[in-house]
Amino acid sequence: MTTSARQRRRGPELEAALLDAAWDELVEAGFAKLTMESVAARAGTGIAVLYRRWANKDELVLAALKHYRDGHPVGLPDTGTLRGDLLAALTGMGEARTAFFAIAAAAAFSGLLAGTGLTPSQVRDRVIGDQRLARVQTIYQRAHDRGEIDLERIPSAVLGMPFDLVRHDLLMDLRPVGPARIRSIVDELFLPLVLRHDGPASAGVI
Repeated sequence: MTTSARQRRRGPELEAALLDAAWDELVEAGFAKLTMESVAARAGTGIAVLYRRWANKDELVLAALKHYRDGHPVGLPDTGTLRGDLLAALTGMGEARTAFFAIAAAAAFSGLLAGTGLTPSQVRDRVIGDQRLARVQTIYQRAHDRGEIDLERIPSAVLGMPFDLVRHDLLMDLRPVGPARIRSIVDELFLPLVLRHDGPASAGVI
């Protein structure tokens, strides 16, 4: 990359390019072989540019994971029913997030957890942040507006449960979650809990 091309990248554009390079390096080389130098070389910049933003490769990789995830959101289909929306969203999540969880798990077991001193749940919070329920709240708000559920009566832990279970399965199996498992999560676990907290008025969700 030419010097003039490097100089044209500033602020968010430069940071995005650095994080894209870190993700690509993570995918191709793996966490153990990734270095600040290798990311800088891939990004066509100097290593000092990285160190001005991240103290070490652990912090860089955490930021790259979050950047990739935020840049590849899972679609939130509108099928007209809460059950249909959840089945479609969880299926899409399982398909779209398989590679991400495989890379994240490989990094965690290759030294990221040891290097940061973070627990898996803390890494999850660093990567996902406050988005665990924020985006999928759209699905529940639509169901609330249709009269299928009363959001004020359902605990947030219940609302987050279907997506937490799919994340768990992705992390454990590193492959898309099967249709039978997704139906089980929705029909045998989630919807009965919704009915328990929301009362007979929730019958319309199925």
